[in-house]
Amino acid sequence: MAERGIIAVIGATGAQGGGLVRALVAGQGGEFIPRAITRNIESDKAKALAADGVEVVAADLDDAASLERAFAGADGVYGVTNYWEHFSPDKEMAQAGNIARAAKAAGVAHTIWSTLEDTREWVPLDDDRMPTLMDKYKVPHFDAKGQSDRLFRDAGVPTTWLLTSAYWDNFIHFGWGPQRGPDGALALGFPMGDRKLPAIAVDDIGKCACGIFKRGSEFIGKKVGIAGEHLTGTELAAAFTQALGQPVTYNDVPPEVYRSFDFPGAADVGNMFQFKRDFSEYYCGARSVEFSRSVNPDLQTFEQWLEAHKDQVPIA
Repeated sequence: MAERGIIAVIGATGAQGGGLVRALVAGQGGEFIPRAITRNIESDKAKALAADGVEVVAADLDDAASLERAFAGADGVYGVTNYWEHFSPDKEMAQAGNIARAAKAAGVAHTIWSTLEDTREWVPLDDDRMPTLMDKYKVPHFDAKGQSDRLFRDAGVPTTWLLTSAYWDNFIHFGWGPQRGPDGALALGFPMGDRKLPAIAVDDIGKCACGIFKRGSEFIGKKVGIAGEHLTGTELAAAFTQALGQPVTYNDVPPEVYRSFDFPGAADVGNMFQFKRDFSEYYCGARSVEFSRSVNPDLQTFEQWLEAHKDQVPIA
């Protein structure tokens, strides 16, 4: 049997990276196996991967030399950064540059960079439709990734730029799930109006990435976007109503109200939703469900995902 190729997966104990490692372990990467890249190989999640026979390698996104060592001998790299760990666009862009330069130095044949739009191409800093944040950004966690796209081109890395979508898993982990109002009724609240929100299961991001790696050079030099479904807030609420067996409604929260909510990054997330709402035709068009299913035939609908995970969604 031919030796299987290696995909070095950044953030292997996190959301996107973890989904890709699980897909590769399950054999969905065909001829590829994972090399799990993590900052702390002593964490419980890293030890669990090692116990399952996954190669686990320590590297730090702030240390390009450690990344180059971790990428050595790998056929592919899945590059992703976690803005919410530090809330610093500058740090995120520096980390993206480290990934790009390390992949080039290691001679990696195919890198997938998990990216998002630089929203300033649609809403310039002097456009008052939404507030400018940190003096330089409209949606910092989008803009930093989008601005970093060129770093992979400049480094000469064979790259696929992967536009991801919101995680349905945020209903479990990020407080997006139905909340009870003063009257005890459940409701979802987003600044999306009647526009559709492209979203996807985290595990399906990993499976889509597997499909892209399996098809080799076909997507090198291209930007592709993935989603499980495009659904309105009303459609999401209807799915929750069916899954939970109790009524859930959708409240269209104005962006300025959402930006005032008391959680870290509320202004950033409020601007994000407004961008997705105001530029819905573009945003949905850039994230094709049909393409996603072509690289991941197991792609879940929201109804399927919710049926499997409804008991994990916190309901107060």
